[in-house]
Amino acid sequence: MSVKPSTALSRKAAFPPTKKVLIIGGCGRIGNSVAQDIANHTDAEVTITSRNPQQVNSPFQFLALDLADREQLEKAIASKDLVVHCAGPFHHRDGRVLKTCIEAGIDYIDVSDHRSFYERVIKYNDRAIASGVTAILNTGIFPGISNSMVKQGIEQFDRPQKIHLSYVVEGSGGAGLTVMRTTFLGLKNKFSAWINGKWQNTLPYTEREMIEFPQPYGKTGVYWFDMPETYTFADSFAVDTVITKFGSIPDWYNHLTWITAHIFPEAWVSSPQGIEFFARVSYLMTKVTDKFSGIGVAIRAEITGEKEGKPQTYCATMVHDNTAIAAGAGTGAIAELILEGKLKQPGIYPVEQALSTQLFTEIINSRQIKITVSY
Repeated sequence: MSVKPSTALSRKAAFPPTKKVLIIGGCGRIGNSVAQDIANHTDAEVTITSRNPQQVNSPFQFLALDLADREQLEKAIASKDLVVHCAGPFHHRDGRVLKTCIEAGIDYIDVSDHRSFYERVIKYNDRAIASGVTAILNTGIFPGISNSMVKQGIEQFDRPQKIHLSYVVEGSGGAGLTVMRTTFLGLKNKFSAWINGKWQNTLPYTEREMIEFPQPYGKTGVYWFDMPETYTFADSFAVDTVITKFGSIPDWYNHLTWITAHIFPEAWVSSPQGIEFFARVSYLMTKVTDKFSGIGVAIRAEITGEKEGKPQTYCATMVHDNTAIAAGAGTGAIAELILEGKLKQPGIYPVEQALSTQLFTEIINSRQIKITVSY
């Protein structure tokens, strides 16, 4: 005699449990954009966190969270399917969120944007593999979408030789104080760049170069800037040179940033108080100029090398009228793939090592982000 399953059991089988996502720093501009993208493209239950509940005005579930409280962090992460870390700047983050996720067996992605964080947490790679945890770093717009644009180009060559990656942002880019702090944190210290097959010390905001971006940007000045791609691309791809340069619109922001990097006393820019001062002043300035400049972003990825024994140049460009929304799309897309089970690769990876070009193309098209390619 067969037994008919109960209605409750049938309904449970038909409708699997809702996935749960925790976005740490989800009340900031980038974190909120990530939350919106995940909500728009998945059925996941999204919870956002902040240290300051008084600042919360969001349609998402909210949880007050101080990352310094280990017990509170463990409790927040428990029962989640995915944790998205958006609480920068990442220059001084110690990796405790990722470590906690690995211990709990929960997948993790972040919007980290400095090589020091990658170097700090890659030591947990074996633990992540053993725990079956997929951890993808450097998602967003740059790094993030830019990484996959380069990977797509690299795959067109028999022997890729040089990556030249440039970014330009209008005003604040629609981002908040955290992004401003990140910019000034990266101005004073030399960094290693992979040039002609060896690591060479490079000064940020030097070697201004005029790059032709798509309209409405046109020719714009960009400068050396320490990005995680400068470091991870040398490991991900067999190339001789990796160049990463950044610039702002209007151009006088570039000149002000150059002065800050090279004229002001180092103590002014290196101290926490100095960083906070410059970040807040810049943020107030961009609140005014954003109305005229816009808050968009452009990326230009040029790869040179050999194809069938002949020199070849590949160039991919992308523009978006809101940098924060583009960053949210880049991270939200990775979250969507993990939640759907399409991206499962235990270990810790920069985005270009984890995301295939096929999946990248699918998710970018689903978000109406256009990438233009020329040879």
